[in-house]
Amino acid sequence: MDSVTAFNVFVRVAETRSFVAAGKLLGVSSSAVGKSVTRLEKRLGVRLFHRSTRSVTLTVEGELFLQRSRHILTEIEAAEDELSQASGSPRGRLRISLPILSKLFLPSLARFQKAYPDIELDLDFNDRKVDIIEEGFDAVIRSGEVQDSRLTAKRLDGFRMVLVGSPDYFSRRRVPITPSDLTDHSCIQFRFPNTGKLQSWFLSDSNHFSDLQIPATIVCNTLEARLSFCAQGLGIAYLADFAVREDIERGRLITVLDEYMTARSYFHLLWPASRYVPPKLRVFIDFLAP
Repeated sequence: MDSVTAFNVFVRVAETRSFVAAGKLLGVSSSAVGKSVTRLEKRLGVRLFHRSTRSVTLTVEGELFLQRSRHILTEIEAAEDELSQASGSPRGRLRISLPILSKLFLPSLARFQKAYPDIELDLDFNDRKVDIIEEGFDAVIRSGEVQDSRLTAKRLDGFRMVLVGSPDYFSRRRVPITPSDLTDHSCIQFRFPNTGKLQSWFLSDSNHFSDLQIPATIVCNTLEARLSFCAQGLGIAYLADFAVREDIERGRLITVLDEYMTARSYFHLLWPASRYVPPKLRVFIDFLAP
């Protein structure tokens, strides 16, 4: 059992690249994590991590050992899952990556936790493209197309993008009538953190998408910033309908060019493709995508 604990500590440090973060996940101090890693390195006779004051990175030996450790922990977890399945109560830690814009799923996640209190939800909210397998996630939720043959995907809820601005903004600026009118407006754009590219604004006219040079009056990479700037009358923003529904209902924002906003996107739940799906993950999949 000491070896299993050491493997678990090592994997958490490898995934988080931090003794402090690994300690928080495991409920122990960073010094306890460091001592566990040091004991493991002494037992193996190799250095598993390069340590500095700013970062913790795997050595070549650490990369190899990480694959073995994950395999060992997966086998142990599978055995535990089989026993829990026999007892009829899925349990264990479920590590899920979600986009920062996850307002649509928060109520479902809360209901899932209430329905399965023995499952520990470890939720990581970020917009970067994570490697589910390499980073040890059980599943991820992402929008857009799925292009990884290593993964199984199930489509979740869909959403429509809308163009919104505040009543104050449109009292000062002419309401756009056609997509080309946007070139004369202040536009609040989103930059993808993982690529640095600006988000495209898809507006259709007779099933043909307009190819416009949208002004980048303000560029930011969070939903909160775009909503705030938009509500304060600084320009027009391109946002998911579910993210602005409450603001529209309360009159803080209004939509424009609705007839041109016909494109729909979908979220997908992705998990590693394999014959065996642990009970805790199976009930999560069935709960979110029945």
